[in-house]
Amino acid sequence: MDDSTTPPSRPVFSAADIGALAHLYRAEIYRSTVWRTRLDATTNWAVVATGIALSVSFSSASASPLPLALVGLLVAVFLRIEARRYRFFDFWRIRAHVLEVHFFGPILRGQGVRVDNGWNEILYQDYQHPQLHITFWEAAGRRLRRNYGWIFAIQVAAYIGKLLIHPTPIASWSEVWQRAAIGPVPGQIVLLAGIIFHATWLTIAFVTYKSRRGADRPRPPRPRKDAVLELAASGE
Repeated sequence: MDDSTTPPSRPVFSAADIGALAHLYRAEIYRSTVWRTRLDATTNWAVVATGIALSVSFSSASASPLPLALVGLLVAVFLRIEARRYRFFDFWRIRAHVLEVHFFGPILRGQGVRVDNGWNEILYQDYQHPQLHITFWEAAGRRLRRNYGWIFAIQVAAYIGKLLIHPTPIASWSEVWQRAAIGPVPGQIVLLAGIIFHATWLTIAFVTYKSRRGADRPRPPRPRKDAVLELAASGE
């Protein structure tokens, strides 16, 4: 029997192959970092826009609450942009995580490079046929729970405060409708539209929370001692 036709039971990566994979990992980390920076930029836009709207609405007694309503729509646009950016950030981050766990992990444990679980073939297929791993709505839900939910909450609190106490506290509900009115649009309609708008993102955040990745994965208990911290401290 010719042994040359028998495939090796465990493929071995050469030093050049390992070096190439290390450079590939650096490239994936760089890509994910670039998209992470873009996420920060979009969030900063939303925060700055909200701050400007707050300043304008509370700048004088005659200032309108309209900027607080309009900035909500602007922040929703930023959320849409950021959800798309998050999908690409997640895409590059997943690849880097696969290399960390399945390539560098066994090496750190002294097992050498292992491919018995087929991670290299799966990663190759992902390079050949790339596909995003998170939907737009799941990405939007994550950004809502992490950042934009707080921004929207500040806008709502400021808007309610503007209607109820600025420039003077209200004496009746009729004043609320009057202050909330936008031109010919009655205040009741404006407030109803605002409730529907914010209820929408609350629903998105709640529904996608249930479908979040790894939600059913068991979590190990928090150790009493931080082994990594102790290891780092021992070298100081």
